[in-house]
Amino acid sequence: MSLPAGQPGAGTGTGTLEATGPRVFSEWCFSEGKLDLSTPAVMGIMNFTPDSFFDGGELTSVEVALNRARLLLMEGARILDVGGESTRPGADPVSVKEELERVLPFIRQASKAGLGPLSIDTRRAAVAREALRSGSQIVNDVSGLRHDPGMAKVVAEEGAGLVLSHMRGTPATMSELAEYGDVAKEVTQELGASLSLALDAGIPKERIVVDPGIGFSKTGGQSLDLLRNLASLQVLGCPIMVGPSRKSFIGEVTGLPPTERLPGTLAACVLAFSWGARIFRVHDVAPIVQGLSVTQAIFGAWPRDGVRPRKGSRAPQDRAQES
Repeated sequence: MSLPAGQPGAGTGTGTLEATGPRVFSEWCFSEGKLDLSTPAVMGIMNFTPDSFFDGGELTSVEVALNRARLLLMEGARILDVGGESTRPGADPVSVKEELERVLPFIRQASKAGLGPLSIDTRRAAVAREALRSGSQIVNDVSGLRHDPGMAKVVAEEGAGLVLSHMRGTPATMSELAEYGDVAKEVTQELGASLSLALDAGIPKERIVVDPGIGFSKTGGQSLDLLRNLASLQVLGCPIMVGPSRKSFIGEVTGLPPTERLPGTLAACVLAFSWGARIFRVHDVAPIVQGLSVTQAIFGAWPRDGVRPRKGSRAPQDRAQES
């Protein structure tokens, strides 16, 4: 797919890393499947945490969570990202036992019900291994393999897909480490080091996605600068994922709380798509799917069925009634 002349990132889309346009990846491979990236892929967030900044405590039972998962898939999500530990700035860690108790019952039931593919959002190799053996196909490691030395081996042995996210320190300390001379350049270099760890462990490159970690060890201004220069990540040769959903940089621009940041999230996703992102981790699936579908249509490639919300999907505000 090529972008129209005059637009950010416009060019041929031929797979080069020149200024002619974003590199286009056709697919992302993972255990027992692959994801078509010819259209934007939306990843729906499933937080099994009491303290996440926006949706903590909403998934009160496995049945509520399964209903939420079905809704997100109906709205057009193509991956469900399951997390049992909050990674918001300042969050305290939980034990491996508690993290597993939060996520495994849902993963097992969702896998049996054919819901997914499922991604496990974790920094811990022990959690990743159990989740993958219970039905997940992807590991989303916000630490970029830096937290747990055993994570790369687990991903390689289980044949999983991998999201390498950029973060310095831990959720409890990362806000103190947001010092950069050139944020896009340094994030690219540090993600490159994570990518080397993955490749050295035997993880095939076609199974790896990179994520700049918007809001993780970045100020609001740095997050904006990183999104503005997102195309710099293309030198890594992997598909790009972004997760701007309702984050604090939007609040710094608008002065609005997380509950009112959906329009800002949509703007960030649309522009990230034009600069090369193809996977979008969000809370609000239907609006983002619609916005990206129209964006891709304007750029000249009509979206396929997989990126459009299915008939009968409900608005995001209806979800509150389920929990």
